[in-house]
Amino acid sequence: MSTETQDGDDLEERVSNFLRRNFPQIQMHGGSAAIQELDRENGEVTIALGGACSGCGISPMTIQAIKSRMVKEIPEIETVNAHTGMDGDDGGGGMEPSFPGETVDDGEPDEGPEAPF
Repeated sequence: MSTETQDGDDLEERVSNFLRRNFPQIQMHGGSAAIQELDRENGEVTIALGGACSGCGISPMTIQAIKSRMVKEIPEIETVNAHTGMDGDDGGGGMEPSFPGETVDDGEPDEGPEAPF
């Protein structure tokens, strides 16, 4: 822990700055990252990734990078929880991606998008 006294707003600002500074590609690709909850007493933060992050194939790697780097850069943070809303823990956030040949809810195989001609 830092020997300097940091107020709660400063901690929230440092977490926000960490996300902006370390993960500009999230915004560049149409996604977003926001602090959902910050427990200063336990050193725990919950980050919600939204927008294009929901359903993105590399979002698990982004989440892992956030978790490992934030605890190293911000000593007051001991635990990072991050999710895209697709984890089923908050009931929201985007649609499940479907892929050609995959069976969808109606039981019919999904042949992918139709050609416009």
